[in-house]
Amino acid sequence: MPKFSVLAAGLAAAATVAALVSCATPQAVRNDAGAPAPAIAADAGQREPDQRPAQAGDPLLAQAGIAHETVAEAFLTAATPQDNIDSPAIWRAPNGRLWLLATAKQGDALAIYDGDNGERVGRYGRYGRSGSALGQFRRPNGIAVFGDLAFVVERDNRRVQVLQLSLPPARSAQPGVADRRTPQLRPLAAFGQAELQQPYGLWVRQSAPGTLEAIVTDAYMAGEDAAGEAIVPPLERLGRRLQRYELRVGTGAPQVRNLGAFGDTSADGAIRVPESVWGDPAHDRLLIAEEDLATGTALREYGLDGRYRGRTIGRELFKAQAEGIALWQCADGSGYWIATDQYKDRSLFHVFDRATLQHLGAFAGRSVGNTDGVWLQQVGSVRFPDGVFYAVHDDQAVGAFDWRDVARALGLRSRCEA
Repeated sequence: MPKFSVLAAGLAAAATVAALVSCATPQAVRNDAGAPAPAIAADAGQREPDQRPAQAGDPLLAQAGIAHETVAEAFLTAATPQDNIDSPAIWRAPNGRLWLLATAKQGDALAIYDGDNGERVGRYGRYGRSGSALGQFRRPNGIAVFGDLAFVVERDNRRVQVLQLSLPPARSAQPGVADRRTPQLRPLAAFGQAELQQPYGLWVRQSAPGTLEAIVTDAYMAGEDAAGEAIVPPLERLGRRLQRYELRVGTGAPQVRNLGAFGDTSADGAIRVPESVWGDPAHDRLLIAEEDLATGTALREYGLDGRYRGRTIGRELFKAQAEGIALWQCADGSGYWIATDQYKDRSLFHVFDRATLQHLGAFAGRSVGNTDGVWLQQVGSVRFPDGVFYAVHDDQAVGAFDWRDVARALGLRSRCEA
């Protein structure tokens, strides 16, 4: 079996992880239909830097007076409050089917859904089985899928775990019988333990043939005040808000190297409370959600080199909290950014021009609210031929928006070709 080594880690740590990988085998997603999960204690002491209890004065979209279109959700998955769902991502299987993975922060697992209809087919990870071994999770938060690899950020393990996605071998095909194989996952590696303190979100891209780059946000804090609220570090300590990693991929586990940290420390460019980040190599751009309400929640524009570009987007638009970010992109450099404003009643999704960052409009669903993570699947499926936009709903479900409906409502393109 392949061995794993984190180049930036010590030899003893690398040997421990290698031993874990050597016995890792693919695990099919457990079908938990009809098997209620045990109740999980309230999230006392687990509050995140951008979280606080709902208050009477919280911004509501119904009272915000912001122009937007309403787009009906194509589906909303069944609610599972005990999971505390945070972020979604899509794996497009070799047979063309979409599988929706969502991190369950309190469940210490990944919830798995059919990406075309929202049916929950199971989970990877079990309640009460959290841990630090590969294949286990502690407070999984951000997630990204690149090819057949899933990258899961674990806040309380202070790492990113890499899992390989695959389908079990196909049985002999029968005419008219649908392919009902569900994903299986195999843990390959983990990285970041030596650098990350309180990681949340990430963006993954191919930087060269056989090489990926992962940028991970780190919301380390300076303790808590008397009320139990997180204290944002002073500006001079915010230079490590994002960590950059290089992953050499091929057969077996990736080889990982930390390339350093970055973050602006000026009053205008610093990220006080980071989580969501997404990049656009065609325009040499990173957008990072600033979730701090005290200084004004918005999107910071950085270059791929990690330098603040002197521009903050949406300061006058975001009224609740800037959250999940996604990019709809075409080969000619055109497209759209979608960024979330986390109203408690119904989330608002702002759309910006990919190149100019001009605001083009906004939409909201009929139900989806209090959204953390989002994912845009641009390659179509049978159910969603022009793609689909997924958004977490109120920590307990995931809503799906047919991109054709979004494009029609806002006068956007539904496909790159004319």
